[in-house]
Amino acid sequence: MKGTGPAPTSPPSAEGPGLSSAQAKELLGRYGPNEIPEKHRNPLLVFLGYFWGPIPWMIEVAAALALLVENWDDLSIILVLLVVNGVVGFWEEHQAGNAVAALRAKLAVNARVLRDGAWALLPARQLVPGDRVRLRMGDVVPADTVLAAGSELELDQSTLTGESLPVTKNGGDTAYSSSLVARGEAAGVVSGTGPHTFFGRTSELVQVAHTVSHFQHAVLRIGNALIVTAAALAAVIEIAALLRGERLLDSLQFALILTVAAIPVAMPTVLSVTMAVGARKLAGEQAVVTRLSAMEELAGMDVLCSDKTGTLTQNKLTVGDPYALSGHDPREVLLMAALASREENQDPIDLAILSKVPAPERAPFSVLAFTPFDPKVKRTEVHIQTSQGTELSVSKGACQVLFELTHLRGEELHASESVVSDFAARGFRTLGVARREGTGPWHFLGVLPLYDPLRPDAREVVRGAQALGVQVKVLTGDQLAIGKETSRQLGLGTNILPAEVLHVSPGQGASVRSEAIDRADGFAQVFPEDKYAIVERLQAEGRIVGMTGDGVNDAPALKKADAGVAVSGATDVARGAASLVLLTPGLRVLVRAVEESRRIFQRMTSYAIYRVGETIRILLLLSLSILAFALYPVTAIMIVLLAVLNDGAILSIAYDNATVAPRPVRWEMRTVLVQAFLLGMVGVAFSFLLFFLALKVWVLPFAAIQTLLYLKLSVAGHLGIFATRTKGPFWSSRPANLLLVAVVGTQAVATLIAVSGFLITPLPLVWVGVAWAFSCLDLVVFDQLKSRVYGRLERRGPSAPHRSHLHLPSPRAWFYAARFVAPSRRIASERAVAGGPSPPEAERPPRSGGRSA
Repeated sequence: MKGTGPAPTSPPSAEGPGLSSAQAKELLGRYGPNEIPEKHRNPLLVFLGYFWGPIPWMIEVAAALALLVENWDDLSIILVLLVVNGVVGFWEEHQAGNAVAALRAKLAVNARVLRDGAWALLPARQLVPGDRVRLRMGDVVPADTVLAAGSELELDQSTLTGESLPVTKNGGDTAYSSSLVARGEAAGVVSGTGPHTFFGRTSELVQVAHTVSHFQHAVLRIGNALIVTAAALAAVIEIAALLRGERLLDSLQFALILTVAAIPVAMPTVLSVTMAVGARKLAGEQAVVTRLSAMEELAGMDVLCSDKTGTLTQNKLTVGDPYALSGHDPREVLLMAALASREENQDPIDLAILSKVPAPERAPFSVLAFTPFDPKVKRTEVHIQTSQGTELSVSKGACQVLFELTHLRGEELHASESVVSDFAARGFRTLGVARREGTGPWHFLGVLPLYDPLRPDAREVVRGAQALGVQVKVLTGDQLAIGKETSRQLGLGTNILPAEVLHVSPGQGASVRSEAIDRADGFAQVFPEDKYAIVERLQAEGRIVGMTGDGVNDAPALKKADAGVAVSGATDVARGAASLVLLTPGLRVLVRAVEESRRIFQRMTSYAIYRVGETIRILLLLSLSILAFALYPVTAIMIVLLAVLNDGAILSIAYDNATVAPRPVRWEMRTVLVQAFLLGMVGVAFSFLLFFLALKVWVLPFAAIQTLLYLKLSVAGHLGIFATRTKGPFWSSRPANLLLVAVVGTQAVATLIAVSGFLITPLPLVWVGVAWAFSCLDLVVFDQLKSRVYGRLERRGPSAPHRSHLHLPSPRAWFYAARFVAPSRRIASERAVAGGPSPPEAERPPRSGGRSA
């Protein structure tokens, strides 16, 4: 059967030459690549799917009504709107599918394979049955593998079977594809690949998630509320039309088109495109976003917990001169440490030690059993036999652990601790080495110093993060002195706390402990559960926490953090837990990711204010005009033209120029509502003023008035985006060329339609100028009011904690939005006399790390 090789009848041996390249090529042709073929949907069916759903149904009903009344102009424009929406949606999904494929290719799982007698790191898709592979803690099992005799692994099969506890596998057992190696190390032979493994889709460990962020969810719920409001107003208009004796089909068609125009059809597309554009830009800089909602968390991140080794340092260890306890030789310490190391693991510490001890010097010793490093016990152990037949056990690991293992006491303990402290003060990392003969007691041999220099860009990265208002904390498993020295070299403070502060009982001053954690520059001697606890404690204080790491011991904290970042060379487990995967060394790209996420934040906020404000503007103008004056200020075809031109061009905001906020930002729905309400009300005021002047003062023909109002709505609507994209004057930030061209181009088309009379009544040039003048005045007035309201909102502070769920705005929220636009001095003075704070201040949460944009 394709993809499945012959299963061994007995456990394979731990040693063997492996396959040759020629054999592997022949088997790859026979069994196929080690992957599951993706099922591709029919593109035609995907495209037709965009014409099936609540919003397309409403547009299609409107088209059917236009057909019934034989209104061919309306029918043609409505059909254009329907097709344009389908084409844009289909194209964006197609592009997203290509992006997913690219990301999966970058995040593909690799495997250590014995080919042509040498161990190599190959993509898992190249594995074939019969390949000899090596598995170690933190790996994803790349294919169904029969473990070698004498092996013992603990596998996390929760992604396969749902079992929460690890499962022990011994020699002869099959380690299933996609399970995670929780503990142990073993060799094995691949028995099955591709779709015929127990679960072959290793790439699904790291999923490109299309999670809807809190902000998107809240904005979409506002959109749903606007749809309901539009439908309700359309129903009222329909009832009023029937009472006035108008034709049912005409009034019903207008009501449907009004509802369609008010629906934020492009809102989901614009939000997704905006975030996807940012994600693609980061991908070009070798940073892969595995879930889009992480862009939101990066924008609000105010503390970054960074793993030291391999992230802030080069992870290129150099071995110094060993310290040997009395009676032992430094060369003996180095040799024993080398015997407790494995070259095939490609571990940086092991490689640094082995580089100091030539293979001939290690040749007289035979390895009988090897226990790999376990972060729980912080040491590794090897059982060896000398050429004379003597059996020895050697262990290397954290000095404190080996002090306890060997029961080191008295002067020897004092001298060894002094050496460790001296090495630490000089920036060295230390490993203890111990040995025992047979089953006798353990003896401490000495200390091995290793130095891991900082990355060249580490200090610059830290300064860049601090300039963005992000506090950096260093987390390390090394001694306290090393943590302080590393922190000092990075330009941080030396307030490094030991991990023990995390484990005091709740009665020992929880508030004082939380404050100490918040103010610390880092933590030393941390275990995996300590990293998780640090992130959890900071989150409990309202901080938005980022966590970087590369090892399996970092995975829990990466998963818990708001923004988990797996750095270059991270294990598969760490990549699977992270929301951002860096493919180049260092954290320079992380700073750029924070900057890009804040630009995305600004673009999304600008669009949300614009779109909600435009919906308010259209709904109120049309509804009030129809109900109060029994007049239709614009025709159905004009509403459709507004929807086609404005929603289509506004997609370009995803590529707009945006500034980087100097401090962490968060989604302020109160700000969105207030500014959107202000934009809508200013627009309605100027539109009604123009309507009144044209109708009562200038006494224009009503058909010309409708064209005049259409042009004003179109131009003022798009000019509004220039004001919503900045907090200061609209001219303070130049829009991107694409946005500028899109706005100018669409409004030139709208003006040409008004002048030429295409589908609507033509308008003389002088009145075209009037419409543009009112639109520009609308922009200037809103721009001035906007800046003042921003200042007022920022003085009042954030309205809700970052972590609170964003609920659908209540009527009370809309009331406060109106009150912000037209505040009452009398109410303010009464509160001042009473000595009470305003409601938003009274409801303000305790201080948190997040800042308002």
